[in-house]
Amino acid sequence: MREVGMRPSLLKDFLQTRFSVAQHDSPGTLMGALVAEGMDRLPYPGSGRTLERWQALAEVAGFDLGVCKLYEGHTDALAIMAELGAESPPAGSLWGTWAAEPPQAKVSIRPDAGGRVRLDGRKSWCSGAAVVSHGLITAWDEKDRQQLVAVELDQAGVSITDQGWRAVGMAATGSVDVLFEDAVGYRIGDPEAYLHRPGFWQGGGGIAACWYGAAVALAEHLRQQGRSEPHALAHLGSVDACLQACGAALRACAAWIDANPHGDAQLPARRARAIAEDCAERVLRETGRALGAQPYCRDPHFARLSTDLPVFLRQSHAERDLAALGELCRGQASGSWAL
Repeated sequence: MREVGMRPSLLKDFLQTRFSVAQHDSPGTLMGALVAEGMDRLPYPGSGRTLERWQALAEVAGFDLGVCKLYEGHTDALAIMAELGAESPPAGSLWGTWAAEPPQAKVSIRPDAGGRVRLDGRKSWCSGAAVVSHGLITAWDEKDRQQLVAVELDQAGVSITDQGWRAVGMAATGSVDVLFEDAVGYRIGDPEAYLHRPGFWQGGGGIAACWYGAAVALAEHLRQQGRSEPHALAHLGSVDACLQACGAALRACAAWIDANPHGDAQLPARRARAIAEDCAERVLRETGRALGAQPYCRDPHFARLSTDLPVFLRQSHAERDLAALGELCRGQASGSWAL
């Protein structure tokens, strides 16, 4: 896999110097600036610098989760295409990764000339559809196999609707339905490759880094308040404990991925996601109880993160994910929890 990389510190400096945390341009405009400046060239998962990749995702998440959703989808698409041996995407292109498969929305493909495919159907949960230039989507071939397809959105056979998204939290992502009617696309990888490649669960760990980054930003509001009142300190202590544990889990997961770049990262990634989800929910609770109503009503950054994060967390499947983790854990050898 070709290695690229952009240091998270450069991304942090770029966000701090070019944009206000409290008020900034639309996610699409900001994403365009990030791509134009090369801030999307993150190290690939399993490259030996997975933690750097996750640090960048966490940095954007702490700035704005709506932007982070588009940034994570775009950088995920770049990593997937590199992993599956696709050609380099067009310069300046902005990608969405759309792999949700609800029962009421399905895209089918059929072969076309020159290695192309034709797409028909509806795709739901297409974050950033109105602002990205390309979609990397899961579709179904004539043998009912899942196939990853790259689609340029500026073509007659693609209709971006205003349907399927009535959100308050994460509203800016515009995760609408997209309709395909005899649209042209290109296969990326072999059938079923999207779910079966090592990068699938490596990328799943990256989502946990996004949750963590938002939780850290909320916690900083509490720390910066600087109150020495005992209850405020107790809330801060609780937040510190869970963030320290979550950060350690993410670092351990990233290290495992780099040590096993072709291994099945499902178990370490599921663990990291469960810890990050629990930590983010705890930070939401503790910061709200400590700070009261004021930041929800008068601090746009805090209010936006607090509204967006519960929606983003539902990218987890809650108890279903915990049950899957339990099943994996059940097969582990005795002593796997020893220090």
